[in-house]
Order: sequence, then C-alpha cells, then structure tokens
Amino acid sequence: MPRILLVDDDARLRELLSRYLSEQGFVAVAVPDGRAMDKALARAAYDLLILDIMLPGESGLDVCRRLRAEGRYIPLLMLTARGDEADRIMGLDLGADDYLAKPFNPRELVARINAVLRRQRPPDDKKLRFGRYQLDIHERALTADGAPVDLTTAEFDLLRVLATHPRQPLSRDILMQLARGRDHMPFDRSIDVRISRLRRLLEDDPAKPRFIQTVWGFGYVFNPGDTP
Repeated sequence: MPRILLVDDDARLRELLSRYLSEQGFVAVAVPDGRAMDKALARAAYDLLILDIMLPGESGLDVCRRLRAEGRYIPLLMLTARGDEADRIMGLDLGADDYLAKPFNPRELVARINAVLRRQRPPDDKKLRFGRYQLDIHERALTADGAPVDLTTAEFDLLRVLATHPRQPLSRDILMQLARGRDHMPFDRSIDVRISRLRRLLEDDPAKPRFIQTVWGFGYVFNPGDTP
C-alpha cells in the first residue's frame, strides 16, 4: 500500500484525512510541522508527501525549498488555504508535483494523489531501466545490454529498493527495513558491504559512482540518470 506522510498543523484535519486515506487503501501518517516531518522521513520511506503551506515555524514553501535543495526527492502535493495564485505558482516552481486549495473534497485529494503516484511509475512497472541495465522485478533478474548479471538474493532485494525509490535518499535502516523487513539488527552495517559489491557490478568507476551515490551522514540515493 502506498505510504503517505501528511504535514498539517490542524489537528482535526490531520485526524480526518488520516482516517479517510487509510479507508482508501493508503498507509497514512500525519505530523504537525517540518521538524516532525524530518523525524518521520528518517524513520521510514514514503511514496508521497502532502504538505500544507501555512505551517508554524518553517512554512510549507520553505520545507519544499529545503527538501529540493538537499536533493531529497519525494513526490509532493501542496495544500493551501490561500486564494493567491502566486503561492501555487511558487510551490510548483520550487518542485511541488501538484497543489490543492482548501477547502477541498477528500475524493479530489485521493484522485490527485493517485495521479501523482501514476506519474512516478516507470512505463513498465516490472522492468526498470537505468544506463545499460534492465532490472526485471517480476523475474528477479538484472541484465546489462541483454546479458545476465549475477546477483545474490540480498543484493537483488537491495537494488530493487534503491531502483524503485529513485532520487530519494534512504537511510541505512530504511534500506534494511524495505529489503529485509524488520528482521535485522539495529545499526546493521552489512548494507555497506552490499552497496560496495553492487557498485563493483554496476559502476564504470566504483570510486565515483553514477547510480548508487552516498548521502554523507545519512545513507544512499539511487540516480538512474536520464534513462527513461
């Protein structure tokens, strides 16, 4: 189920939308501000961020600007109670994927969420292409220019997680959770060993990786480049 993180300082709206989104088949987590959002993003990976512009402290526009400046890409839908078109234009210019003005029909919110998520999916959900490689999720196979590349089960699971979260920095703990579930020890650094092996297999120069890049002090981010 898609994971949605809602950031809004209106406690009643957070409760109502969390319940409604859960009923619509999403995993919904709601927090009141940018600081709580950062903590939530550090604990788990999300498929979409719903961000209110009018937040206490750091505004939604400032949060959007910061995330994009840090290179942390996550699909983002902005909410605004303002009628000023300039806010909506600024949000899109800063990197938001869509916006919705308050008050809104919850069904429209779900429709916009689904539209944003559809735009993030590759043309073929089971085959991901990057550089000269193709990752077939269904067949659990990796090929380079059509030739098979041998991967262990753990290496394939890690590459699958990275490739299905392009341009989204993921901490080591989140990578281990998504690749292996919660059956791992805290601070399990075997992730670094697998990253090193994947780089040796995929990168022309493992010391200067193109696809699997380090986010210092945090984890790793997968950059598929311009390959469709």
